[in-house]
Amino acid sequence: MSVTELIETGRRLDRAGISPGSSGNLSVRTSDRILMSGTGTSLGHLAEEDIAVLDLEGRWLSGARPSKEVPLHAAMYAREPGHRAVVHLHSPQSVAVACLEPWSELSAVPPITPYFLMRVGQTPLIPFVPPGSPLMGDAVLAAPGRFRAALLANHGQVTAGADLAAAADAAVELEEACRITLLTDGRARRLLDPETAAGLAAAWGTHWDDAGAPREAPAGTSSR
Repeated sequence: MSVTELIETGRRLDRAGISPGSSGNLSVRTSDRILMSGTGTSLGHLAEEDIAVLDLEGRWLSGARPSKEVPLHAAMYAREPGHRAVVHLHSPQSVAVACLEPWSELSAVPPITPYFLMRVGQTPLIPFVPPGSPLMGDAVLAAPGRFRAALLANHGQVTAGADLAAAADAAVELEEACRITLLTDGRARRLLDPETAAGLAAAWGTHWDDAGAPREAPAGTSSR
């Protein structure tokens, strides 16, 4: 994964309309370095000089000054050895869902579409921590269960993947799942049943656990 991929992914997310202003940041992990978008940069206008080089503990080595969200990225890498890229966005639909009470302890977003389960999986709500605080990393590491995505309370979303394309795909899909969640909130909606949700997640390498989840009518059944 290269600087070019960071630049191209930033432009993709900007074109998708889910990286407003100069918010959001990206990173990739190599064998001994983390490459990260610099502080105050617009993802749609990244250039080579906007990329920071960090060691695997998140210490700045060279290049642009890194985003203040280094603890968030470092924690996502620490949670899963297979995470090689992280995307953090203040996308509007995910911010809106992050301002609501979570659907369950393990996922703020319900099993609302197969694509959410296939590309994202369970997405816990991380308790509010001021942006850039070192405590953000602690909060992510303390979250229960396994996950490749999370909502940050009143703040935004973070996704991880085996490469930048996978992390960006998850970010786009999470924004769409949040949009559909908001459209159906308070209605008699039908969700995918626990067995189907777990099966989709397992088949696509994401994670899903319905423990403690509220009961809503499964898809394909009457909700009245």
